[in-house]
Amino acid sequence: MNPEFSIGNRVIAPNSREIINFPLPPLSTHSDLHMPIHVIRGKRNGPCLLVCAALHGDEINGIEIIRRLVGLKAMAQIRGTLIAIPIVNVYGFIHMSRYLPDRRDLNRSFPGSDKGSLAARLANLFMQEIVSKSTHGIDLHTAAVHRDNFPQIRACLTHEPTMKIAEAFQAPLIIDASLRPGTIREAAVALGIPWLVYEAGEALRFDEVSIRAGVRGIVNVMREIGMLTQSKSRKSSRATKPTTPVVQSNFWIRAPQSGILRLTVKLGGYVKKGDTLGYIADPYGSNQTSITAPNTGIIIGRTNLPLVHEGDAIIHLARFKNSDDASEMVDIFQSELDPAETMGLSGSTPIV
Repeated sequence: MNPEFSIGNRVIAPNSREIINFPLPPLSTHSDLHMPIHVIRGKRNGPCLLVCAALHGDEINGIEIIRRLVGLKAMAQIRGTLIAIPIVNVYGFIHMSRYLPDRRDLNRSFPGSDKGSLAARLANLFMQEIVSKSTHGIDLHTAAVHRDNFPQIRACLTHEPTMKIAEAFQAPLIIDASLRPGTIREAAVALGIPWLVYEAGEALRFDEVSIRAGVRGIVNVMREIGMLTQSKSRKSSRATKPTTPVVQSNFWIRAPQSGILRLTVKLGGYVKKGDTLGYIADPYGSNQTSITAPNTGIIIGRTNLPLVHEGDAIIHLARFKNSDDASEMVDIFQSELDPAETMGLSGSTPIV
């Protein structure tokens, strides 16, 4: 049987599931505020996986991913414990903002302090009560407002247990990302916890493909670490798939001038060096400048805002050791998760 497990003053028994309304510092109006935490415990001992979303309050794709995840019938068969937190930054979520009321970025405030700012105190509370009790973690993010990210995993690939779950997720690409000071990933890695960041979609918007990929990826990780059983058919299917390509390098292409942007390439698109990616012109259609690809690669991020200033980041391009293999993986990914072709892992009606 699983040993005793608690969050705050709540003990969650094996073979049970609960929603804990974890108390947070109240609003300035003295209104109470709580962080909803789903805890699902299996009959048998096993890993403790933390899946969290909305550390940035306007990144809402992960909220829907977690809603679908905890509703899966397979969750009744897990070994170990799943902690699923759809909204970490409740303050920012209420105001549709990336930040906390003190205008700090929660994901630059870890591991925090019990005597610091609101951001530092919340980060410290989250580390002590949640992260420290986990054996693995997946943090769900999107791009910022007016930007879009192609589904991708970011992780420290020099750590073998992390590399294994990064590959198991089966995103279309993986970025070997260095640790940023103050992030929850850096704080978790310091505790020896294998940690993935899933980036997909745009802030304040749902994206069906990104949501489906997130649910599928988390379930794949749960199978990899032994929380769910792997069927023979799934093992065989995974063995025949190409290995998820690792990004060799990535960079933003910036606007060469101010004006009206017209991009002619899509997210996830494969481009060759010298291909035209779009145009920038003044509002009257004159002084047009074309934007060309400086390298061959896959577009993993882009702006969705047509109004740009000189120097604005407009296209995020990833380079690979073998761009053809990367393009094949992207094509497979898009065909498997096309909302027009399938209802998806959870059977949810597609969001359009």
